[in-house]
Amino acid sequence: MDARTALTGALEVLVWWGALTLLWLVLISTVDTLEWVVGTSAALVGAIAAWGARRAVGDR
Repeated sequence: MDARTALTGALEVLVWWGALTLLWLVLISTVDTLEWVVGTSAALVGAIAAWGARRAVGDR
């Protein structure tokens, strides 16, 4: 993996994380500190899973 591929992957995860966090914020009613930590952590896990899934399908 070269530097360009790593930067592209990191940017893709960041975009997925932002989109999933925004979706989570729209769907909840109140924002508490614990909910913020759990929601953004779950969004990061989902972003990494989405990146991995897209990469697995794209390598075919």
